Amino acid sequence: MTDVRSTDRLTPAEAAAVLALAAAADEADGVQPLSEDGVLGLRGDAHRHLLSTADDGDLAGYAYLSGTSGELVVHPKHRLRGHGTALLAAAGALLGGDGGLQFWAHGDEPAARAFAEKAGFTRSRVLWQMRRPLADLPDVPLPADVRVRAFVPGQDDAAWLGVNSRAFAHHPEQGRWAEGDLRLRFAEPWFDPAGFLLAVDPADDHLLGFHWTKVHPAEGGEPAIGEIYVLGVDPGGHRRGLGAALSVAGLRHLGGRGLSHALLYVDESNTAAVALYRRLGFEIHSTDVQYTRAS
Repeated sequence: MTDVRSTDRLTPAEAAAVLALAAAADEADGVQPLSEDGVLGLRGDAHRHLLSTADDGDLAGYAYLSGTSGELVVHPKHRLRGHGTALLAAAGALLGGDGGLQFWAHGDEPAARAFAEKAGFTRSRVLWQMRRPLADLPDVPLPADVRVRAFVPGQDDAAWLGVNSRAFAHHPEQGRWAEGDLRLRFAEPWFDPAGFLLAVDPADDHLLGFHWTKVHPAEGGEPAIGEIYVLGVDPGGHRRGLGAALSVAGLRHLGGRGLSHALLYVDESNTAAVALYRRLGFEIHSTDVQYTRAS
């Protein structure tokens, strides 16, 4: 019988074992099984962690829940032995039928699709990763009544959280960010306030929008790549064309770092954002799928 244990906080050794499991799955499948939120959650108590143990005591599978949504991964050498099914059952038991259960599958792989369908899940959300070269960027000037400056940690936190929550009011993850989410990312080695661009009103420094960029370091045979990490415009202080202008400003910043390409993530259903990014030259690179099972 597969043993699954749940906990609100992982020990450092358990977190390291999860990262090693995820790395083994990435090597076997060619896709990272845990998102940034999943990795950051290994260090805190915001997620409910589920650990499936093999007969030899090794970590065979891992899942977490954040609310009703999460991710799941089974070590390649322990697949087809019931660990994934046991983790899903344990996650459902934690919710107790209170709301539907959602899990992300990265890469839109046939094996993940078959597993989800067999377990009674249906495809409910699609997230695209889009990419473009950083050469030949379009010329999109900022509105005349806007200036751009770098984010100042400790000074701009509250204003940014307010604009972020309004810009992503209907987004199931981004719009819920609080101060703790910011602090987690400030502590990450990739965080660079110079690449966290704020669009402000020159008259009073009122925050109008932002483009938070990120640089992913070179890994394996893959070169370093930039990212439009979070891009938002305050719907209450909208300046026409600010989203496109901020996009290009951030891409130029990334190009100035010596990077050759940039990526972003966007919901397939966000037609306005997809249209903007296509106009800026981005094309679909890969697909993640969220599967949902009703309670």
